[in-house]
Parts: sequence; structure tokens; C-alpha cells
Amino acid sequence: QVQLVESGGGLVQAGGSLRLSCAASGRTFSNYAMGWFRQAPGKEREFVVTISFSGGSTYYADSVKGRFTISRDNAKNTVYLQMNSLKPEDTAVYYCTAGAYGLDPEEYDYWGQGTQVTVSS
Repeated sequence: QVQLVESGGGLVQAGGSLRLSCAASGRTFSNYAMGWFRQAPGKEREFVVTISFSGGSTYYADSVKGRFTISRDNAKNTVYLQMNSLKPEDTAVYYCTAGAYGLDPEEYDYWGQGTQVTVSS
């Protein structure tokens, strides 16, 4: 049983930063690979980043590489997405996922409800 709750979204100016958090339940949290996806209005869900269960391996979409950083603290059952140098095109609902290390959303078993990130120019 895994439940995910995202937080930390909001409105930020271009060039600013936000940190998203994903709080997970379950004693087996550390056994799950995790990911972040995003979905803009009228667009398909887009891969952002994934992280292995141990945190030792990560893979980023080219669009966010060098600006976003994923991390996890298994002791706190929390995954983070630090977003720097934000651009208007980063505007989307961001979803935390669990259960896979991959780029396809169908590979993941669990999803949070999402948190809105809006970047103004």
C-alpha cells in the first residue's frame, strides 16, 4: 500500500525556484523507484525525471536537465523535486509517481493527485 501526496506548487516568476515534495506512506517506501511527470493544459502527460529506490540512479528529461534535481529521503518517506531557473514552459500540473524506474507513465503503479506550478513571464 502506497499513498502519495504532493505539495509545494504555486506561482513563481520566470527565473525563480520552487521545491516540490511528495510524502509517501507505507513501510516499503524505500523499495519503490519514483518519478515525476507533468501535464500542461491540452497536452499529454510528460516525463520529467525518475529515481531508483536507493536514490543512486537518476534520469532527467532533456528539457529540465541542469535545472531540476530529484532527491529522496527514505527515512522521511519523502521525495523532492528542486526546480531552479523556471521558465513559463514549465507551467503544468506536476505528479509524483511510484513503482517504476522508467519514462512511460504506464509503468508506474501509484500516482499522487498533482500540484500546480505556474511560471509567469
